[in-house]
Amino acid sequence: MASRRDAERLVGEGRVRVNGRPASIGQRVDPERDHIEVDGRAVRLEAPVYWVLHKPRGVITTTRDPQGRPTVLDLVPAGRARIYPVGRLDRETEGLLLLTNDGELTQLLLHPSAGSEREYRVTARGRVGPGVARRLERGVRLREGPTAPARVEHLRFDPGAGATTFHLTLIEGRKRQIRRVMSYLGHPVLRLVRVRMGPLRLGDLPPGGVRRPTREELRALERLRARFSGRPSRNSREEG
Repeated sequence: MASRRDAERLVGEGRVRVNGRPASIGQRVDPERDHIEVDGRAVRLEAPVYWVLHKPRGVITTTRDPQGRPTVLDLVPAGRARIYPVGRLDRETEGLLLLTNDGELTQLLLHPSAGSEREYRVTARGRVGPGVARRLERGVRLREGPTAPARVEHLRFDPGAGATTFHLTLIEGRKRQIRRVMSYLGHPVLRLVRVRMGPLRLGDLPPGGVRRPTREELRALERLRARFSGRPSRNSREEG
């Protein structure tokens, strides 16, 4: 129906009713049991849709770009449901991106309190040694405050390229966080690829490629939902 902000506006204007009564902002409803109306028209729960995309460099993580640049929605099959990307990868960052219409799951994957990890393969200029790795693991103070502790693995320096490749795992996602931190530490990022988000893995999906989550990944997402929503996991339904 609308974005979160527009939905709050509709509720505030008294245009949303739940079981015949005016809705209030923050009210919890079960769309499978409660009757929800907007401007007198019933709102039905869409079947959840999930696409795993390997976002290439140069593609914008948005549903629409006023400048006409290619967006991630241009790379997924068209469907009836209104889907959106879960989080953002900046224009030059590559890798795994989930597109869905599942708002509850989106919050679980993005909110730090859920502890959902995001793993990146980082290529940075120069030799990133153990000292720099320890600083990343402890957290680095940025303008808005220190970053959360991270995990650094698989450090490998390539003398010919003059660059170090390593895996960095985070539980938060500030704007351009990895690029800002690495520049602050004196090792600007040359390439950045997200290889995992929660239980979803990029694997051998090529740039620009798209796929459905595997059954194992869908089960893992449902376990995540059940763990933080306090209710049993349900069978995922997919749009064909």
